[in-house]
Amino acid sequence: MEETISLKDMLKTLKRRFKLLIILPIIAMALAAIVSFFFLTPVYESSTQLLITQNNTNLEQGFTQNEIRTNIELINTYNEIIKNARILEPVIETTGLDLSIVELDNMITVSTANDSQVINITVEDVSPDNSALLANTLAEIFEAEIPEIMNVDNVNILSPATVGDDIKPISPNPLANILISAVVGLVFGIGLAFLLEFLDTTIKTEKDLEDALDLPVLGAISNMDSFNDDTKKST
Repeated sequence: MEETISLKDMLKTLKRRFKLLIILPIIAMALAAIVSFFFLTPVYESSTQLLITQNNTNLEQGFTQNEIRTNIELINTYNEIIKNARILEPVIETTGLDLSIVELDNMITVSTANDSQVINITVEDVSPDNSALLANTLAEIFEAEIPEIMNVDNVNILSPATVGDDIKPISPNPLANILISAVVGLVFGIGLAFLLEFLDTTIKTEKDLEDALDLPVLGAISNMDSFNDDTKKST
């Protein structure tokens, strides 16, 4: 006989394991909070912007469409040069930070908006001051080196990185971690509830007996303890 589980049976299972559905999310949330606040190191980011212009162009002058198109085509090349050892080595030497080229490269993100002449350089570090220092030093060295590398002088620092008084880390995000942990704990609790129900082969009701034997139940014996209690109360 093929066994099917109705929505009603599923709700009964969840009701029987209700404590499990409460305890597991609470435990998961508590663990997430402890890890987020006491074990994960905060990471900060600072960004600086570079503007790509024509050679020796005054920033107050306008640009022709051909100039803009040429500058945009150069940006993909510049994105690669920024993270090249030719630029990163002087950055490490200038800042005096104990970093390898690979470590610094992993801390840097270079991006540009579509059809934009602006390059965004973002540096992540456990220290907000170091992240700003690295971003600004990287921009300055790139601006100084690009004329020799590409034989053009069309890079200007548009917006240097600064460290504000109310700077906040980009990670970890304790609230997000706690909420995600609560959902994961709830899902795990639901799965565990159904698993325990599936593994529980004890017979608790007449229906369980009927399903196990595939035979109709002709009679049932009442709970004698409750009968004796009722008898004592009436005497």
